[in-house]
Amino acid sequence: MKNILYIGNKLSSKGKTATTIDTLSSALTIEGFNVKSVSNKKNKFLRLLNMLLSIIKNKNWANYVLIDTYSTQNFYFAYLSSQLCRLLNLKYLSILHGGNLPNRLKSSPKLCSAIFNNAHINVAPSEYIKSNFNSLGYHNIIIIPNAIEIENYVFIERDIADIRLLWVRSFSNLYNPKLAVSILKALQDAGINASLTMVGPDNDGSLMDTKAYAKFLKVDVSFTGKLSKNEWITLSKDYNVFINTTNFDNMPVSVIEAMALGLPVVSTNVGGLPFLIHNEVDGLLVAPNNTDAFVVAILKLKNNKEIKMHLTKEARVKVEQYSWKVVKEKWNSILE
Repeated sequence: MKNILYIGNKLSSKGKTATTIDTLSSALTIEGFNVKSVSNKKNKFLRLLNMLLSIIKNKNWANYVLIDTYSTQNFYFAYLSSQLCRLLNLKYLSILHGGNLPNRLKSSPKLCSAIFNNAHINVAPSEYIKSNFNSLGYHNIIIIPNAIEIENYVFIERDIADIRLLWVRSFSNLYNPKLAVSILKALQDAGINASLTMVGPDNDGSLMDTKAYAKFLKVDVSFTGKLSKNEWITLSKDYNVFINTTNFDNMPVSVIEAMALGLPVVSTNVGGLPFLIHNEVDGLLVAPNNTDAFVVAILKLKNNKEIKMHLTKEARVKVEQYSWKVVKEKWNSILE
């Protein structure tokens, strides 16, 4: 069985949301791969150093190096890791994350070329990322979607009398969490019984900003902080609309999970979301940063039970293709 070194931000033990490095490392280990994953160092400099030293240390052990690649500051971690792999003649695979990654292709073309043109293969979670890379001349790309253990997500049909909104993400400006508070305020100002719970850890100070904004608008929002997967799935039983307010995105696992659970999804139509959600077929898409559009979509779900039922059933059918039982065959095909 192959030996895999996985390079990424493994920070779930530091209070951050679990990401692909956590879930995929575990899944591949269960499949029989020997997986080492780094780094869990909280300090960014020490984390980068740990990544690079791990590549050197395991150069004769690893058959492949997986590198999580994002568009923000961690892009440079991926760049340095990939170039070290090239120097040591190690095969590496770039796993492409983040709805803003296509903009990085344009802003850092030389660095991107060095990473992606020299990768053994680039793994995109969606057609959105693949099509953007293809348009700029990158063709060594395979789509492997983010996976969930579908059997852990029980589909529940939900009535919408009082509106109970659920928002699940890390608190980051990219994800526009304050919009969720504005949506709640607008619903309540219209005389509609509505509540909002926001689940997730702080990433950039946005949690405190969102709490302050809720206080300013005089609306009561429940902030749970970080929850485990099982905790938020259990919590989800008490809610009937899932909102995704992001300004940039790729293929968010929390939205896939909501679709699996039978929560009707209202999301912004940015990045990879239109590739995940077919508007008015398995979810509702609205313009970003548009409170009124969200309210109209939410009331559409509340006032038309048939539409709500159709959307949720179609959504569950769609996300069953993201079951690990299906997705693992794609990983096996490129790692064996």
